[in-house]
Amino acid sequence: MELYNSTLESGFILVGILTDSGSPGLLCTTISVLYTLALTSNGLLLVVITMDAWLHVPMYLLLSQLSLMDLMLTSVVIPKMLVDYLRGENAISFEGCALQMFLVLTLGGAEDLLLAFMAYDRYVAICHPLNYMVLMRPRICWLMMATPWTLAFLNSVIHTSYTMHFPFCMTREIRHLFCEIPPLLKLACADTSRYEFMVYVSGSIFLMPSLAAVLASYTFVLAAVLHMSSGEGRQKALFTCSSHLTVVGMYYGAAMFMYVQPSSHHSPQQDNILSVFYIVITPALNPLIYSLRNKEVMGAFRRVLGRFSLI
Repeated sequence: MELYNSTLESGFILVGILTDSGSPGLLCTTISVLYTLALTSNGLLLVVITMDAWLHVPMYLLLSQLSLMDLMLTSVVIPKMLVDYLRGENAISFEGCALQMFLVLTLGGAEDLLLAFMAYDRYVAICHPLNYMVLMRPRICWLMMATPWTLAFLNSVIHTSYTMHFPFCMTREIRHLFCEIPPLLKLACADTSRYEFMVYVSGSIFLMPSLAAVLASYTFVLAAVLHMSSGEGRQKALFTCSSHLTVVGMYYGAAMFMYVQPSSHHSPQQDNILSVFYIVITPALNPLIYSLRNKEVMGAFRRVLGRFSLI
């Protein structure tokens, strides 16, 4: 109990990917560039969708939520990690660790569900265009935007509270770039086997149906695309779908390895690399994949830029 109380008072030490890396300077620069790209691209996309009335349609409203989640998710982890590396201090308080875990679980879980809704939106738009305004009417759209936040918040409250109630007396060092359930459970001096199974079950419930919905939606979309008469349109649609599936695969793949894989198969190096994928790489790629080749978004960006130049 004394060791547990001392953890409450002194907190933890994050021994992350920069500490274990053979070239921490190069890795720090790379992550800084990716974070700057994620911050800039998601911030711009969020501003453009908010300010341009032409983009106030379900597809772009869902995309704005994705940008907001990515912006917040990467900002919860990366700035602290970079500042800690530059200052040579890796400490985080018990409360700060709990807050970081809560925010990462909320934002990551919400993004997981949102990607499924975005895939469904594309399925309806391409496979049922005449019924799009009925199936994606404003009430349904707002429900799609609110559901991921609500379910992820509830899931995060449960897991954060339960994880942080364990007595931590093994060591103060978390061999991870931020506070997350699998590495924290390794520090607990109580039996966590039942809770690890609960994490496995809840992770499967969150990730598997969403991934199945994404794959099913894009399967129908690809089937519809292959029947297009226009070769140029087919090629463009195939490129868009493959780009989306690449990013989705990276996100779901990393999350599933973290939360669905048995704890005995986890290693600090593997967990750190996987976390980098959904904390900084996918947030940097998402706005580029979803909007860079989109003429409507680029047109809206020019209109918004024109307004600012007039001001």
